[in-house]
Amino acid sequence: MTPDLNDTLEKLVAAGIQIIPAEITSHFILERDGFVAFVERRESSFGNIGAPGLMTERGYAALIWRGDQAFFASKGFEQPASTEQVQKIRAFASDLEKALAAI
Repeated sequence: MTPDLNDTLEKLVAAGIQIIPAEITSHFILERDGFVAFVERRESSFGNIGAPGLMTERGYAALIWRGDQAFFASKGFEQPASTEQVQKIRAFASDLEKALAAI
């Protein structure tokens, strides 16, 4: 591993973010507190970060807004998002962006 990649992995661990093992060759799945984001795989690093969402029994659910109410939604699934969940997913997105910023 390159020093930059080691630093990035240490930042992810420090932020409580883990890599979920998956058989996806184009992206990593990064997770914290049930929230996930798909991150593009590059040769020896991480690439673009996708929109974070909630991992459910039915898979990934995106955070959407209808007026001032937040929901997690995917095909055939919808669940209201609490204020706490919105705060946590925003913190996850921010921490993920900070950890991967040096790439």
